Amino acid sequence: MNASRITMKHWLLVLTLTLCAACGGGSANSAAPAPSGGGASGPTPGPSTGMRDLSSAQLAAQMGTGWNLGNTLEAIGGETAWGNPKTSQAMIDAVKAAGFKTIRIPVAWKQYADANDTISPAWLARVAEVVGYARKAGLHTMINVHWDGGWLQPTYARQKEGNARLARFWTQIAIHFKDQDDMLLFAGTNEVMVDGDYGPPTAEYVAVQNGFNQVFVDAVRATGGNNAVRHLVVQGFNTNIDHTVAHAVMPRDSARQRLMMEVHYYDPFRYTIDEKSPLWQWGAGATDPKAKDSWGDEAWADAQFQKMKQYFGDKGVPVILGEFGVIARTDIAGAEPYREAWNRHIARSAAQHGLVPVYWDNGGTGQHSMGLFDRSTGRQVHPALIKAILGDRP
Repeated sequence: MNASRITMKHWLLVLTLTLCAACGGGSANSAAPAPSGGGASGPTPGPSTGMRDLSSAQLAAQMGTGWNLGNTLEAIGGETAWGNPKTSQAMIDAVKAAGFKTIRIPVAWKQYADANDTISPAWLARVAEVVGYARKAGLHTMINVHWDGGWLQPTYARQKEGNARLARFWTQIAIHFKDQDDMLLFAGTNEVMVDGDYGPPTAEYVAVQNGFNQVFVDAVRATGGNNAVRHLVVQGFNTNIDHTVAHAVMPRDSARQRLMMEVHYYDPFRYTIDEKSPLWQWGAGATDPKAKDSWGDEAWADAQFQKMKQYFGDKGVPVILGEFGVIARTDIAGAEPYREAWNRHIARSAAQHGLVPVYWDNGGTGQHSMGLFDRSTGRQVHPALIKAILGDRP
């Protein structure tokens, strides 16, 4: 989620139309061709320290269930600007102790770069410090280029600018983390869409966004060393499952079987993250038809994840479910069991379909929030929800 890139309410408006039951067209036959250099011959062995001879599918099978350090390193205005404390080793250790195996760390870069898009050494060092917390805790770790002010617009008018900055940033990031082993993954972008256009993507939008994925892969691979075979994560248009199936084309890659696809899931929107919605029940256990949406139940989620399995997982491209979650409705007695049920089913179904589920935690733990932990102490604020997300998965 480009959570709180302006305000959470802004995001509720964005997702009203983008996370919908009926998404754009396009030929599904164009989706998920095997990455260049892929095939039965297996992955390219790593040339440097710590890069195991694992395909991305093999690595994904080890990643378990993940957690997002949301609204923190991607916060516009600084790490603590959106209300979360500075991240500590103790906080990350608490995530690991709870049972999560993977952490996704959304990161903003442009606000820390000069006019030539040179990233501040101090910011690179801070991101590396937080990555170090995660690695010390034994977590698979993903860092990305998050919304970051909205400069990555998929239009022909902005394509040259976007390609140049994306390549410039990823070259610097990749060099800085060049010696990290394969427990560190890079994810190129986040929820790329044209600001204000919430409908199905045009051919222009799709072409430019697919191009961003290629620029990212090329920039990282060009830095060599461990990055020549690092596992990389690309995204479908706006991380929408239907748009991804219809329009995503896997980038060419000099490494074999080292790419993953990322999508997000917040269906049905009016239940999951619409603060103004009166809906507070979900799924087969709902007792009041007026309190639940008419779509987006268990079967819908299963079918969506089956699409990702069919078009990507079964073709050797593992899928990261990079975000999912439901806001808390503390003002409604009895709402929490439905939130637990939704998260339990989404995490379980995703895993059963071969996706790596990564819960979106924005840090807050009260009304309309999605946080699991007290970010200052690491205390579990919602242990039942954590148990529901993790279930009995390894």
